[in-house]
Amino acid sequence: MTNKYKHIFFDLDRTLWDFETNSKLALLELFNNHSIDARSGKPFDKFYKTYKSVNEFYWRQYRKGDLKKEVLRSIRFTRTLESLGIKDVQLGSVLGEEYIQISPYKTTLFPNTLETLNHLKNNGYKMHIITNGFKEVQYIKLDESGLAKYFDVIIISEEFGKNKPHPSIFNHAMERAGSEFESSLMIGDSIEADLLGARGVGMDQVFFNPNSVSHDYTFTHEIKDLEELKAFL
Repeated sequence: MTNKYKHIFFDLDRTLWDFETNSKLALLELFNNHSIDARSGKPFDKFYKTYKSVNEFYWRQYRKGDLKKEVLRSIRFTRTLESLGIKDVQLGSVLGEEYIQISPYKTTLFPNTLETLNHLKNNGYKMHIITNGFKEVQYIKLDESGLAKYFDVIIISEEFGKNKPHPSIFNHAMERAGSEFESSLMIGDSIEADLLGARGVGMDQVFFNPNSVSHDYTFTHEIKDLEELKAFL
């Protein structure tokens, strides 16, 4: 290592684990297995776009603490079905459970994820995960996709009790890792949760921005491909 960083903290979903691709594959399975096209008269694309919008609405409530996990899991599907003309609370509940059973076993990672993690490991960096999510699925994602072996400390918001960007989860992660903010770097895709959260505790940030999302912030680094980390780590 030739720079000040010793501990690298990664977000998981949409940073290493390709959430959009894996989620879409799981949703397609559910759509086909339950013949939602026949019941709604709508194609998968309509189901998928509706679910994404509904899911984001309820996830915002969950992140604020206004919605319990068990409610989130089913209501996002129940409301999606309603938007497609299907009023079936039981099916919404079934879809919620099956989605959790299917999606974490999908293993698509962003390009150059494993190559970059190997590079960092071989260069002596200590790597850790700070992720907002449910413990029973995040550990499966890490194990099934071959990521778990790279990380020393794994902090999952549900286990800790606070979601990013709350400063306590970052401070807890650094305490667990035995790091200081001056030698720590946070890499993530969410401006609010990952980058502003890290900045709030004095940690440098890398904005993983593969889709070139426009914004008005200045972060320590910004990359479109994880391979770009090799240029400064």
